[in-house]
Amino acid sequence: MRIILTGGAGFIGSCFLEYLNKKGIKDIVLVDHINDKKEKNIKGKKFEIYYEKSEFIQKVKKKKFDKNFDFLIHLGACTNTRENNVEYILKNNFIYSKTLAFFCLENGIEFIYASSASTYGKEEKNFSDCEDNIENLVPANLYGLSKNIFDIWVVSNKFHNKFVGLKFFNVYGFNEEHKGEMRSVISKGYDQIKQEGRIKLFKSYRKEYKDGEQKRDFVYVMDVCDVIWFFMENKNKKGIFNVGTGKARSFNEVAELLFKYLGKKEKIEYIDMPDDIKESYQYFTEANIEKLRNAGYKKNFMTLEEGLKEFLSVMAYRCGRAKI
Repeated sequence: MRIILTGGAGFIGSCFLEYLNKKGIKDIVLVDHINDKKEKNIKGKKFEIYYEKSEFIQKVKKKKFDKNFDFLIHLGACTNTRENNVEYILKNNFIYSKTLAFFCLENGIEFIYASSASTYGKEEKNFSDCEDNIENLVPANLYGLSKNIFDIWVVSNKFHNKFVGLKFFNVYGFNEEHKGEMRSVISKGYDQIKQEGRIKLFKSYRKEYKDGEQKRDFVYVMDVCDVIWFFMENKNKKGIFNVGTGKARSFNEVAELLFKYLGKKEKIEYIDMPDDIKESYQYFTEANIEKLRNAGYKKNFMTLEEGLKEFLSVMAYRCGRAKI
């Protein structure tokens, strides 16, 4: 099995690289733009060769690969939800994705790509991943728009019968550190508690939600890896699918569990939300995973409690301490 893995040094990508290695798979072309922080994510992991993104895309365009591939797992993207450079984000999240999609079509390569729950915008009721619903979505930020535009392109060309698109909800876990402020609240909260003894959560600006009672569908990164692997094992399953637990949990619950598992006294500080995200902020997300289940994915997703315990065990191990 030969695999191209874009975003392979990033958060989900590096976790999936580890996942593949544990299955004995090392014939992997790794694509990313690596800095010092990302380099830590792939230390000790096995792959055939690494290409900088710009070098890789040139090889794709010039058809300079001497061997064919079985899968292209496209996890590389600009994931900054506060990015406002239209040209930059469309080049990275739409044009780049189209180039890879055509490359796969021309070479008979299975294409699995990352979409996002941000495509749903401020919708709080119908998180339907039905292909017929995609054109009706109204993303609330440029990142979500770029992901939705690609989904629309896939569906309008009927490529959803050939590709797999995965709408990731709020993924959390290890190897997030390089993302800075774009990390999950769990990764940031862990650091805040360890360093300051407190966790910072956004205030609510809607009367129906108390401070910290905004809710997300938090899905553990290794569950995400399991879903990707499911579609690699079941190549006859195609389409665009939500990937989440199907159960929304509040930020307050996240904070309370982190303090509990770390054995720290609870101290939550509610801070002002930045003005540039107030209008686009999602107060509630919850994946409808009926379509994923109907495709045959039966494994239970980790609960927030289970995922946090595993995350904290990994972090404790990395710090040389016993697991919780």
